[in-house]
Amino acid sequence: MHGMLVSMDAEELAARWRERLESWAIPDEILAKAPVDPWSHSPERFGTRTDRALAEPDDGPTMTRLSEALPDHGTLLDVGSGPGAASLPLHKRIGHLYAVDSSASMLEGLAARAEKLGVPVTTVHGRWPDVADQVPTADVTVAAHVVYNVPDLAGFLRALDARTHGRVVLELPHRHPMSWMTPLWQHFHGVDRPVRPIAEDCVALVAALGFAVRVEEREAPLERFSSLDELAASAVRRVCLDPSRAEEVGQTAAELGMWPLPRDRWVTIWWE
Repeated sequence: MHGMLVSMDAEELAARWRERLESWAIPDEILAKAPVDPWSHSPERFGTRTDRALAEPDDGPTMTRLSEALPDHGTLLDVGSGPGAASLPLHKRIGHLYAVDSSASMLEGLAARAEKLGVPVTTVHGRWPDVADQVPTADVTVAAHVVYNVPDLAGFLRALDARTHGRVVLELPHRHPMSWMTPLWQHFHGVDRPVRPIAEDCVALVAALGFAVRVEEREAPLERFSSLDELAASAVRRVCLDPSRAEEVGQTAAELGMWPLPRDRWVTIWWE
């Protein structure tokens, strides 16, 4: 049966995605000495990004694809929402927003902003798809900058599709969001970082699952950092070094030709 072929294909691609993502794990002996959690995200930094998205709405493919598919006063599901950068800019159109995130503080930030904008919101604290049964089926769903945190991508994508009447929209950088630090890992730890998975691997899996996938790509609308100091403050934590070495990390990044960082490529993946 043709369907069997599709599912075997998807299974293999899903296993490959998981293996490649797991290869990004930080070696235990380095992680054990890390002064702070190298994987943690700053709610402040995400909050700033959301406020910028609200102040200067982005007319890129992700917002365009969401906006054209969302009925007036429609329901929008935002998975891995953070404080709402991918959903709240549509506040004039949203009848009800369902936001899922594994960080309670990010959801608090989203709820506070939604209230100011007059958007009715239900927040669900937890990981997708574990909490998928806690949200109703939405008109449109977005999952922006989250798939590189998802080992079981096939289950994640199937649950997005099952919980959506209309269109599912994903946004992700072309390469793993930590890829820019590869030269620093090599310099400070002698560790080579992986190259895959990349956006094409996600696209291939979406297609193998039988969804009629469409893809658009562009340069990221934002610089990752506004200064070399900001880069160094982030890198020192993520490369598992003591924060007191931030200046050294900044100098090293400059010497390695990492500043200014080239902008990411962002990929928008969508299907009905």
